[in-house]
Amino acid sequence: MLITIISAAILMMNTNEELMEEPVVRPAVQAGRFYEDNPQRLSHQVDSFLALHNGCDSYKNAAALIVPHAGHYYSGNVAASAYMSLSPEEKQYKRIFLIGPSHYEWLDGASVNCMADYYATPLGNVAVDRETAEKLIASDSLFTYREEAHDREHCLEVQLPFLQRRLKDVPPIVPIIISTNDLSKLKRISNVLKPYMNEDNLFVISSDFSHYPSYGDACKIDAKTGEAIVSGDAKKFVATIEANSKKGVRNLATSACGAFPIITLLLMLDRNYEVKHLMYQNSGDIDSHSHDRVVGYHSFVVLRNSSADVGFSLSAQEKGRLKEIAFNSIKDSLDGKGIAPYQPENRKTALLQKCGAFVSLHKHGRLRGCIGHFGEDVPLHEIVARMARAAAFEDPRFMPVGREELADIDIEISVLTPMRRINSLDEFQLHRHGIYIRKGYRSGTFLPQVADEVDWTKEEFVGHCSQDKAGIGWDGWRDAELYVYEAIIF
Repeated sequence: MLITIISAAILMMNTNEELMEEPVVRPAVQAGRFYEDNPQRLSHQVDSFLALHNGCDSYKNAAALIVPHAGHYYSGNVAASAYMSLSPEEKQYKRIFLIGPSHYEWLDGASVNCMADYYATPLGNVAVDRETAEKLIASDSLFTYREEAHDREHCLEVQLPFLQRRLKDVPPIVPIIISTNDLSKLKRISNVLKPYMNEDNLFVISSDFSHYPSYGDACKIDAKTGEAIVSGDAKKFVATIEANSKKGVRNLATSACGAFPIITLLLMLDRNYEVKHLMYQNSGDIDSHSHDRVVGYHSFVVLRNSSADVGFSLSAQEKGRLKEIAFNSIKDSLDGKGIAPYQPENRKTALLQKCGAFVSLHKHGRLRGCIGHFGEDVPLHEIVARMARAAAFEDPRFMPVGREELADIDIEISVLTPMRRINSLDEFQLHRHGIYIRKGYRSGTFLPQVADEVDWTKEEFVGHCSQDKAGIGWDGWRDAELYVYEAIIF
């Protein structure tokens, strides 16, 4: 009897072991080609590059890096300058979004490696945050998993040894390949990623720069591209890339092979971020025998300014400017004109921030129109101009505003501050915060002022939003993504 029980137990153990799946490891397919395949030589090479930048500034508020991805022999020095700008002693990240272009497959979107548990290098395995990868795929149809986009791609793999030697304990990575030249799709991708642009995460954008011009032409082209990136303006970067391509520079194939990931990053930035240039070289600086056809390498660090921690605000001057923009937008529409272009007084003005807004019109104290936009896809000055026109002429509850009424119209603007992800309901403040809930394809929101109209606890507030707005059930919010925002009314 005892023998039978023991035999049964052994059989069960064997069966359970067979049922346990082996972890999926994405192999180091470019070791021995783009970088050393021997662990000792690789460690020595990477450490030597990093040591060249000892004494350089490091930043505990680093939010993102832009680094090259050529072979370590060529771009390792420039890449090291970016990784040495991190401050692992002062700042640890929960995950790293590792984003690069596709050199082999056209995706017309983004491929997230949600199937691998680890990425292998000669220095060991780096874990993948599969849960976050799967959430991205569930959030928008532009995010998919395409094995062929990852199986031989080098642009992410070559970054891992630097992360391993600089950070020692590398947090899980989210490997993303972006390949689409459709700006509207890049905006969608950036909108999905933007909530992750917070204190918990580091974004590493992989890109080389000019491909195959002469040494002198590369220096000129790359300087202009670098200036555009430092501006933090995605439109300026796109315009610079297009202008470079029209210059007729001999052998110039591209100004930045990682242009699409860079655009995605720039679209996520606002006045709370600063792009700092770190270093530039091209392959002609490493191999002096090849100055006719070179590849350029830049490195940048994106710093989160301290103002990001104190929240979004509008000065009295900015509020007044928005009132002017709203009024002029209505008046220009009555005059048959389009929305006038906005010339910012400075690049750090909150009017360039992407956030939602509502415009309400009152006449003699009575509502005359109200239209708003919830989202973070349009600069504030533009959304106010649009919503002012919509409130005046498109609110179905009222006749369009006439020219004779204009002098009697009072304008009220409600600006919805940029969303901030929260990890606990303890961070949500009833009456102050609006709530935005997202789970897969479903989402819903309650504005802050909803709390003034009902007698709910914050648990009831979030439960009703989860059930009535997002459609995921009363308790659906508990495993959903939660974001808060505020309304500035003036």
